[in-house]
Amino acid sequence: MNSMLSRVRAVAETLATSPEPATARTAIIDIGSNSVRLVVYDGPRRIPFILFNEKVMAGLGASLAKTGAIEPEAMDRGLRAIGRFAHLCRDMKVAEVRCVATAAVRDATNGPEFIERAKAMGLTVELLSGAQEAIGAAMGVMSGIPQADGIVGDLGGGSLELARVRGGQVEQTISLPLGVLRLPEIRAKGPRALERQVRKMLQKGGWQAEPDLPFYLVGGSWRALARFDMELSHFPLPVVHQYEMTAARAEQLTRVVSHVGRQRLKEIPAMTGSRIPTLPDAAALLSVIVRQLASKRLVVSAYGLREGLLYEALPDDIRAHDPLLVAAEAEGEAQSRFRGHGDRIERWIAPLFLEDGSAWRRIRRAACLLADVGWRANPDFRAERGVEIALHSNWVGITAAERAMLAQALHSNFGGGSMGPTGLNRLASTEALHRATLWGLAIRLAQRLSGGVERPLDLSELELEDGMLTLRLNDGDADLLGETVERRLRNLAQAMGVKYRLLP
Repeated sequence: MNSMLSRVRAVAETLATSPEPATARTAIIDIGSNSVRLVVYDGPRRIPFILFNEKVMAGLGASLAKTGAIEPEAMDRGLRAIGRFAHLCRDMKVAEVRCVATAAVRDATNGPEFIERAKAMGLTVELLSGAQEAIGAAMGVMSGIPQADGIVGDLGGGSLELARVRGGQVEQTISLPLGVLRLPEIRAKGPRALERQVRKMLQKGGWQAEPDLPFYLVGGSWRALARFDMELSHFPLPVVHQYEMTAARAEQLTRVVSHVGRQRLKEIPAMTGSRIPTLPDAAALLSVIVRQLASKRLVVSAYGLREGLLYEALPDDIRAHDPLLVAAEAEGEAQSRFRGHGDRIERWIAPLFLEDGSAWRRIRRAACLLADVGWRANPDFRAERGVEIALHSNWVGITAAERAMLAQALHSNFGGGSMGPTGLNRLASTEALHRATLWGLAIRLAQRLSGGVERPLDLSELELEDGMLTLRLNDGDADLLGETVERRLRNLAQAMGVKYRLLP
């Protein structure tokens, strides 16, 4: 028994939790002004999933504004953290570890000492310049929001990086010493001190405002501020990535957050206690920045520097892949009964939805790729499983409205019918949800006809013409039809408001 277990373990160690080999695992140790974090990635290169994530609030930049140095206790805490992280990476058989440091180590008088002590532990620390940090954050936003066109703002403990992104390129960057650990000293000089400081820094850096552009929020303090706004507005989807606010909301949050008690803030889901003290300063800076830049709206990005470093290293052909569809395909392949079936379903139902624009087509395709993810679930809860995957999985490149459409499609596909779960109508329009229902019913028909394999779909076709929905098979393949297939065809036709027929 022991020898058998040893052999099983030996084989398991050569496997990753994705179709790629274990040697594909990568990790980033991010040494920031507030925290030191390890993230280990696995899976598809375009959109790797997080295998492990741990953060230590080392506070390397806590005393930087006063002393210009990293305090001894903070330095020791940070070095202990990266020592642990390096050990974990070895045990996880991570092939490539990239250890980067940003503003605190970059600006501290004893930053070189930190780097040397890390080197003695066997870690090479890459010290990023302000421009490199800004580019990395911008790349992260473009990785998770491929069509991003506006200003990226990455707020850390020691600095604020701005980057203009457009057409997949970073056009301009600036790094400003305006991290949340520096803001209290600036704001203590008077009610307009921060505004004057920001204006002066932007002018000195030659940064020209472009009115009405979106402003993309990166960094833990701004994400925490967005979660606070989600709580205030009773937003039904607890996903911060691509959450949107008006630019005017920044000034409103500045007033509100200063009057909310710490205990109330701690009750907000996913609000870490270490971020609560930074919220008033983060809100004040955001209000000033969007006013100076004349921004139109605020868009939160869960992706930032770490994801940007991975994205920046990719070849152009892989960068061009759609992150939502890559992730949906990986999830579908991992959980479905038969590989590649989602592609075939998408082609089979496409003739019914020729009017779908490109934005809806990609959500429809994602639904097809995820068409079989609920088959292991209890039949009574498959519809709920589909909704959970759509709404709560770690997708990027998808808005809240598009998540709702994906949830409705999977809900209908897994037998939930035309009535979607409560709350979806707060995220997407009635028209969009109805369209997604039709996708789901069409996918459900394809799954029943085919049994989850490809050949029955190759032998048949759907068409919609002159108010008639037709399922057509060759004479020799008519035995694929049955009562359940006809019932699902009828359900789809009724939802579309058309008649149906089976041929032959």
